[in-house]
Amino acid sequence: MNVSRRTLLAATGATAAISATTLATSAGAARAQSGDTADEPVETVGTVGFDALLQRAETLLTGGAFDPSDADFAAAVAALDATAKGLWETLDRSAGRTALWPDLSPATDPGNFGQSYTRLRTLATAWATPGTSLAGSAEAADTLVAALRFAHDTAYNPAKRETGNWWFWEIGAPRALMDCSVLLRDRLPAADLAAYLAVVDRFCPDADRRTNSPTLAETGANRTDKAVIVALRGLLGQDAAKLASARDALSDVRDSGRNSLFRYTSSGDGFYRDGSFVQHDVVAYTGTYGAVLLGGAAWLLSLLADSEWAIADPSVSVMYEAVERSFAPVVFDGLMMDAVRGRAISRERAGDHRDGAAAVAAILLLATGAPAAYADRWRELVKGWLTRNRTTPFASLATLPQLALAKAVLNDRTIHPGPRTTGHFVFADMDRVVHRQARWGCTLSLSSKRISAYEAGNGENLHGWYTGDGMTYLYDGDDLGQFDDGFWPTVDPYRLPGTTVDTRERTDLGTGTGTSTYRPTNAVAGGAVLHDRYGAAAMELIGPAGTSLRTKKSWFLLDNAVIALGAGISSGDGRTVETIVENRNLGRNGTQRLLVDGVRQPAQQGWTQKFGHARWAHVDGVGGYVFADPTDLRALREERTGTWRAINTGADTGGSTDPVTRRYLTLWVDHGVSPAGAGYSYVLLPGASAAATAVWSHSRPVRIVANDTTAQAVEARRQGLTAVNFWGAGTAAGITASGPASVLVQRRGRELNVAVADPSRTLTSLTVELPFPAGRVVAADDTVSLAPGRHPVLTVAVGGSRGHTHTATLS
Repeated sequence: MNVSRRTLLAATGATAAISATTLATSAGAARAQSGDTADEPVETVGTVGFDALLQRAETLLTGGAFDPSDADFAAAVAALDATAKGLWETLDRSAGRTALWPDLSPATDPGNFGQSYTRLRTLATAWATPGTSLAGSAEAADTLVAALRFAHDTAYNPAKRETGNWWFWEIGAPRALMDCSVLLRDRLPAADLAAYLAVVDRFCPDADRRTNSPTLAETGANRTDKAVIVALRGLLGQDAAKLASARDALSDVRDSGRNSLFRYTSSGDGFYRDGSFVQHDVVAYTGTYGAVLLGGAAWLLSLLADSEWAIADPSVSVMYEAVERSFAPVVFDGLMMDAVRGRAISRERAGDHRDGAAAVAAILLLATGAPAAYADRWRELVKGWLTRNRTTPFASLATLPQLALAKAVLNDRTIHPGPRTTGHFVFADMDRVVHRQARWGCTLSLSSKRISAYEAGNGENLHGWYTGDGMTYLYDGDDLGQFDDGFWPTVDPYRLPGTTVDTRERTDLGTGTGTSTYRPTNAVAGGAVLHDRYGAAAMELIGPAGTSLRTKKSWFLLDNAVIALGAGISSGDGRTVETIVENRNLGRNGTQRLLVDGVRQPAQQGWTQKFGHARWAHVDGVGGYVFADPTDLRALREERTGTWRAINTGADTGGSTDPVTRRYLTLWVDHGVSPAGAGYSYVLLPGASAAATAVWSHSRPVRIVANDTTAQAVEARRQGLTAVNFWGAGTAAGITASGPASVLVQRRGRELNVAVADPSRTLTSLTVELPFPAGRVVAADDTVSLAPGRHPVLTVAVGGSRGHTHTATLS
């Protein structure tokens, strides 16, 4: 898909949240009103007829009945009404109009007619929702019918040929058109409805194929979107074959499951067994496309339940497993981590909280039809997210149907809020690493020749140059606005936390039509995990054309610390190279205290300082930073002003030109001009106090034992843990590896626990010699064998394992 993915239902209607009880009630009421009975088989299929399913679709779009005295529902109605009023007042209703809205002229432009249908859907939703100023208005209904006819006759009809962005023609416009037709079905003349069904048959005849490129099979979220469109077209036209086509598109029974959404993929788009989700072949996209796919599947499951076309494929369990395997690790108190939102980070109206809310809505909708064993866990998980997020409450983001399910969970005293997800997650198939503790989380955005460093296009993500170069996102439960509060338009894009960069000036990305990705040439990106608790991650950085920058970067993620190492930093281009330790968004007026080696530093804006031999630093409300060796640390306080338009000029997602100003506190290591073999070593102590940071700096509970181009290694003595990233055959911390590998070894009593991965995916077999005696295997993956002895050797068959971790317990 080459256009923005708006939040579910709020803009596209791709997913709504509605309870199973409401669906069942509305379906039964519709059948009673239409006269559907078991004695009338012409309209009744399964236990639910066409009319009942159409009523259900309307309920999914509007939310159905709600308590107007409830403050949250009243606020949601008011928000919908305010948006609709603005659209209604600016809608051109003149006889000689050439566009429906002045800012969407000419109407024949795909982006303009696509957005016109989206706006008409908002008006139709307001018309169908009690409590709005347009509710039930005959004038509004007639105006909408005329506007739909104008859009069809002028811009979007079967005689037209696709131009520009295909998405508007095949997904955006037909979905909004079908939603409008569902809501206005009792007011649409039969000839108009027939014309709209014909245009859908022209541009979205089925979910399997790209209409403008029939040899291209639709996958992932695009396929789900099209399946929903085909299903609505089938309902409106009472076409059983279309409904069957929509249902089958999810499993793709006609293609032996090759593009089934209910299966794990091993390449390209879709969900992977390790929890990764990829769209556009090489982009980590759990947070947007993944949520749309999940929500679309949930929408169809709810819509078609109890009908002849109900989805009965047992492989739907892939969707169920994705909630906890793919989504829970990347949702932090209701926000969606930016590392899996792709170019959506540049969208002013789709921040991490809004995309998180979309995922929450999808999960709640899926829970309405999932087995209790899944649904009960999900509702507890979601209740924990909703109750902890006081920065941007879900009710402030939700539509009426989304709000209905959320409030049902919040008001149910039998559902207990689930704790934060904890653990270490290596998403090897999308080059992402997530480390979760009870109060904080750390996410690494890596890239390789397999997964892109960024995606840009259609004017979006213009400054995403370094977002996949090891950007380190630190999430704090007490500061949920760090990346949502004007971060992307104001942050220095050359100084993203965790990255090592050449300071050359870059040109804007993605200014043309269509989207593009950049994949670097390095093979190493990923790591290993031990006990779902400790992790070693590595990425070789090979700069793109225009720079000779090279470095090897490692992260070791423990219970209360993240150790970051860099080695072999080299560049011969005559420019300064920097490693960014931190670049913290302090908000509009932040003056958080900075200590360096215990000395308080100035708080005024524009202050900058060089510390030649820094040993530790601390930022109030964030945590501590400890340097293994006295470090040439630079610090800067600055107020930065930018605009969303500067990073996104997209036709329908482009940001405003209103200035946004935020304060930043930046810490970085200056490696000088054209460094040769430079390095860095620092420790992040999230949430630590200044006193604890000072103690850590003095006691050094984690020792760095290697940091060079052969290996990078640490020892955490209290945990009996040794972790090494090998860049080739070598020895470090007493461990010897035959090739590139991430290795973690922990001694616990008389047992050795070992985790090994090949993050380069270049090896068939790997041997690891350990410095501790071991005589037998207590438990091990079938890929691991042991040659026992005083220096035991593990042989690990890593070929074909896709960079995933192999484990063994030795005695």
